[in-house]
Amino acid sequence: MTDPMFYITVAGASLAAIAMLSFAALRGWRGWLDLKHVEIQHQRADSTPPSAGSMIEMADLKERIRKLEAIAAGVDI
Repeated sequence: MTDPMFYITVAGASLAAIAMLSFAALRGWRGWLDLKHVEIQHQRADSTPPSAGSMIEMADLKERIRKLEAIAAGVDI
C-alpha cells in the first residue's frame, strides 16, 4: 500500500474523472445557454408592436394609478 505508483495512479484517475465531469458540465451549461438564446430570439420574432387600443388602455390605467397614489398621499388633484 505504500507503493508510490498506486498513489500516482489514483491521483491520475481522479484528475481524469474530474476533467470529464467538468467537460460534461460545461457542455450542459453551454447547451442550456443556447436554448435560452433561441427562446429569446423566438419571443422577439413573435412579438408584435402594441395596438393603439392597448396603448390607450395602458395610459388610462397609469392615470388611474397616479390619481389613487395622489389620493393616498392626501394631495388634491
